[in-house]
Amino acid sequence: MNVSIGEAAQASGVSAKMIRYYESIGLIAAPARSAAGYRFYDERAVQTLRFVRRARDLGFPVEDIGKLLGLWRDGARSSADVKHLAEHHISALEEKIAALQSMQRTLQRLARTCHGDERPDCPILDDLSAGPPAPAASRRSRVS
Repeated sequence: MNVSIGEAAQASGVSAKMIRYYESIGLIAAPARSAAGYRFYDERAVQTLRFVRRARDLGFPVEDIGKLLGLWRDGARSSADVKHLAEHHISALEEKIAALQSMQRTLQRLARTCHGDERPDCPILDDLSAGPPAPAASRRSRVS
C-alpha cells in the first residue's frame, strides 16, 4: 500500500505540514517519490506517523520521540530504557502542572481582590504592571 501525503496525514492524524517538518528534521525517513516528485508512504511509514502522533498527544518533546522511535524499532531494546524516558517525562509534566496550579492560585487571588465594577483601580493590572516577583533568595537578602 502506497498513499499520498494527504492520505498519510488523514490515516495518521498528523498534518501534511508536520509530516514534511518531521522529515526535514530526520524524525521520520524521507519517503519514496514518484517520477513527478510526489511523496508516497507505505504502511510502515503511516504506522510510524501514528506512533509520533500518539507520543505528541502525550506531550513528549520531539527529541524524546526520536529516542522512543529508536527504541521501538530496536527489537533488542531494554524496556527499562523506555520506562526511564516515560518517568523523566512524567517528572517534567508534574513540574508543569505545579507551575500551572501556582498561576491559577495567583489569578484566583487577584480576581477575588478585584472589585469588577466601574472603578478604575484594578489589583490584577497593578500586579501585572509590577513585573515578576523577586526570587525568594533576593527577597530575603533585601529584608536582612
